[in-house]
Amino acid sequence: MIRTISPTLARRIAITRQHLAGERLPADADGILALIRDLGCIQVDPISAVARSHLLVLWSRLGVYDPAHVGMLLWKERQLFEYWAHCASIVLTEDYPIHNLLMRTHAKGNSMWSTRVREWIKDNRMLLRKIVTKIRRDGPVPARLIEEDGLNPRAWVSTGWTSGRNVSRMLDFLWMEGKIMVAGRSGLQKLWDLSERVLPEWTPRERLREHEVVRRAAQRSLRALGVATPKQIEQHFIRGRYPNLTAVLAELESEECIERIQVEGRKGTWYIHAEDIDLIERVEREWEPRTVLLSPFDNLICDRARTKTLFDFQYTIEIYTPQAKRQYGYYVLPILHGDRLIGRIDPTMNRALGRLTINAIYAEPDAPRDKQTARAIANALENLGAFLGAKEIVYTRRMPARWRIR
Repeated sequence: MIRTISPTLARRIAITRQHLAGERLPADADGILALIRDLGCIQVDPISAVARSHLLVLWSRLGVYDPAHVGMLLWKERQLFEYWAHCASIVLTEDYPIHNLLMRTHAKGNSMWSTRVREWIKDNRMLLRKIVTKIRRDGPVPARLIEEDGLNPRAWVSTGWTSGRNVSRMLDFLWMEGKIMVAGRSGLQKLWDLSERVLPEWTPRERLREHEVVRRAAQRSLRALGVATPKQIEQHFIRGRYPNLTAVLAELESEECIERIQVEGRKGTWYIHAEDIDLIERVEREWEPRTVLLSPFDNLICDRARTKTLFDFQYTIEIYTPQAKRQYGYYVLPILHGDRLIGRIDPTMNRALGRLTINAIYAEPDAPRDKQTARAIANALENLGAFLGAKEIVYTRRMPARWRIR
């Protein structure tokens, strides 16, 4: 008999698996590593209107912590590295065999895009050799020094889609192929080096077949999500790279690695991992909610369709929307209150002045508007200010009247 759970319980399991409820992990390097093991990946994005997204994702779960721990795990201990998961992301070095499949197969298919890439690489093979030689000789090296070393990208014939950006495109290609890696950063600028000099000796080197990668990744995705449909599994972790997922899920179900469930009022087949079945009873018995703010790229909400299905919350990032046409703001943080997304906050951080400005706060139509909720949101904002090192938090008047505490 297929187990049926309520949407509320489904949300709570998802939130618990995302470490957004219950006891927090330690806010140190060990806690960060344990957290990323459960999340699988954290998206890297250059926008820092508040803080870099990957730092916010960790803050939402850990509270105030030292971002230097992330740098240590990436650039010193090499427990983490940057690669393409569901987007450009921070991933685990121990998961290298999963990501290595994309490195081996990138641009190897018969699609129009793959053919186009191969033709462009062939046309620019001399540029490729010069870049690799430069990195081998001088790495870690930023892209700007490669471009300044007599390699003018405008001098190279382009198919148009790389017009004026041949060096950065070639670096991206070599990165996706696993030939080079980000060995460090200077501000936002990546420092490139040969992968053989970046990866630690203990990196697992299993050459997994596609079927085994999908088996492992599907389980990692499902565990990170808590409960999920096949489509949601496919959209998470190594997004869009789950060939024959239906057959793999059937195989995992027959082996009792995963269990099929139903979510009341939600269409389709849902799954939960066998190792998380105990959460069904434990979350009902020991639910410990928090009120936290989420990055626009947070793992809980990065699949917008799932966010709508599970939380009935429509979210669209408006960074590319002209200011006059924005509904909520440039870099809006959803408010997770317990098991519901109850509103959004439009903040900006002026680092020079040490000022965190709350431009607007919006409540969802059915959000609780009591003083207790207002205080929980204010506490989350004060914690954000502490994490950012803000000297002051400035509130505008654009907020729900019942949420005003000043």
